[in-house]
Amino acid sequence: MTDTRRILLVLTSHATKGTTGKPTGVWLEELAAPYYIFLAEGFEVDIASIAGGKVPLDPASVDGEHPPCVARFLADTQAMQVVNASRPLAGLSAVGYDAVFLPGGHGTMWDLPESQALASLLGEAWADGKVVAAVCHGPSGLLSAKDAEGQPLVAGRNVTGFSNAEEEAAGLTDVVPFLLENRLTSLGGLYKSGPDFQPFALRDGKLVTGQNPASSEQAARLTIEAIRVER
Repeated sequence: MTDTRRILLVLTSHATKGTTGKPTGVWLEELAAPYYIFLAEGFEVDIASIAGGKVPLDPASVDGEHPPCVARFLADTQAMQVVNASRPLAGLSAVGYDAVFLPGGHGTMWDLPESQALASLLGEAWADGKVVAAVCHGPSGLLSAKDAEGQPLVAGRNVTGFSNAEEEAAGLTDVVPFLLENRLTSLGGLYKSGPDFQPFALRDGKLVTGQNPASSEQAARLTIEAIRVER
């Protein structure tokens, strides 16, 4: 008897920071760390993006010093091929997946909240008892998702994400279309955070969120925990 376990990673397709013209995209640590943790724990991992095709990687997450998982991912021919030819989100279903995981990067702030396909997929996953997870700016993708009663998925649930203080430290408070902490709170999310840029992640039942890039590994492990507890 086989027991195939699968996780879907949904990435941004947005490549610029608002009207600045400066490049952004996925923050690679937030993709690479969960990707290898999931594989090591026996999960199959599929990668999709809002528009499909080549996923933009934030240059700042690739250049200079970065965690070992980033160098590993960049040298992983198979992984890079998938990221350069990602599946378009439209038409995908949550059926067959144990979890949907949203890595961050500033690009997510522009296209994830606007994607009806993503909102529908997350609503379907939640209604089917799947785990929904996101890290850093990835929780922006939760903003349009609703539960079976039509309420915001985050309402009344413990959540985290890139904090106002971290956004200010990054110098992007006036660049991003909204502040993620504020928006999560406005939807009824019970926002919590740890020290700036330090690992901090939460699990509230089948909902998992991580605060910042350093939280990627912890968020991935809590996702696995949630899958195994809830199965």
